[in-house]
Amino acid sequence: MSYENPLCKRYASDKMQQIFSDNAKFSTWRRLWLALAESQQELGLNITDEQIAEMKAHLCDINYETAARIEAETRHDVMSHIHAYGEQCPTAKPIIHLGATSCYVGDNTDIILLRSALLAVKGLLVTAIERLYSFAEKHKALPCLAYTHFQAAQPTTVGKRATLWLQEFLLDLEQLDFVLGKLKLLGCKGTTGTAASFLALFDGDHDKVKALEQKIAAKMGFDEAYPVSGQTYSRKIDYFALSALSGIAQSAYKFSNDIRLLSHLKEADEPFEAAQIGSSAMAYKRNPMRSERISSLARFVITNALNPAFTAGTQWFERTLDDSANRRITIPQAFLATDGILSLVINIASGLTVYPKTIEKHLKEELPFMATENILMFCVKRGKDRQLLHERIRVHSVKAAEKIKLDGEENDLLERIASDPDFGLTQGELERLLAAENFTGRAKEQTEEFLAVVGEVLEANKDFLGTEVAIKV
Repeated sequence: MSYENPLCKRYASDKMQQIFSDNAKFSTWRRLWLALAESQQELGLNITDEQIAEMKAHLCDINYETAARIEAETRHDVMSHIHAYGEQCPTAKPIIHLGATSCYVGDNTDIILLRSALLAVKGLLVTAIERLYSFAEKHKALPCLAYTHFQAAQPTTVGKRATLWLQEFLLDLEQLDFVLGKLKLLGCKGTTGTAASFLALFDGDHDKVKALEQKIAAKMGFDEAYPVSGQTYSRKIDYFALSALSGIAQSAYKFSNDIRLLSHLKEADEPFEAAQIGSSAMAYKRNPMRSERISSLARFVITNALNPAFTAGTQWFERTLDDSANRRITIPQAFLATDGILSLVINIASGLTVYPKTIEKHLKEELPFMATENILMFCVKRGKDRQLLHERIRVHSVKAAEKIKLDGEENDLLERIASDPDFGLTQGELERLLAAENFTGRAKEQTEEFLAVVGEVLEANKDFLGTEVAIKV
């Protein structure tokens, strides 16, 4: 068997694969040739209704074998498909591709497919945001231990932590919308971007040449074309698109790493099917393999964004061809990988299991140290000596830490404070001071306030909600 791209076989959805399929590409070429002929006819060129009808009849039944045979002889993919289309449309053959260069179909198709792929990614991204929104809402008040440097810090809530993931993806959505909003068609500008061939076709009528481009853009679903270009559209457009994908990958990378750490702490687990195997050797293991796969694919997408950056910077004057092979590989694969990443994010966010008892256990292990300041302030308000109690807390804390680290014992700091007459505290008073909700600050309120904003974003993008995903492996 020959090599198969694992992005197609294992990770990317059928929908994303269809966007970058040969059928989508070459049928779009034919739609562009049709749009060109129709617009030229509307502006007065001698193109008949019969020729237009013939072209319309063969938009999708692409004769691949004929095209492959011709390309083997000519070494030119666009010319091979012009001839193949012409064999199916003998009447229209003389006017197919009239006045155009290869990039008329190649680059305009790339823009069209780029937009379709970005919209598909948007559907996945909005759905991922919606699933994380639900998770954050459900756990907005559940106290948990927060970490800085992966060392125990002040408590937060599980929902508040989820808002950090959400905020990253919201920033990505803003960037994605910006890129989508700026996309334009290349148009019909000819070999070096001057539209000279079209000006000759229309006997020097500049208004008709401009109208031709406007008509084609409208027929292909765009408001306008880029005002100037060489033979190609600026390769920075590809860079902007793949940079948006890189941003999504960065956010997913952070999300997946947090899930992997939570899995190690046994505070949360990604979905795990009944018959799923975590390890071929250790049957008891439940590895966070989906989160690990996100991390793996994310590195590919992030580094892949360098490709269009180099391509954009190495374009010579009005056109060079060192971009072609690179773009055929890097652009589709960036989208296929991002599709796989967001599908996994949706899957994990939809079935993320939280373990409150373990979360509470970890919180209680560290909370006595964090509660010392509250204890100190409470006692000072009752007339105790602040400096004396500060020293007593320091001594008790050091001894409690030694017991934990050297002897593996439980944290007995509170018992030490409770039995110290300098504090004069009852067990009930200590328990009230130790309530977890006293240490989470505005975590719950911040979550509620932020989710209100997210709710507005979801409402504005409700047409993109509900994207279904299927995890293949």
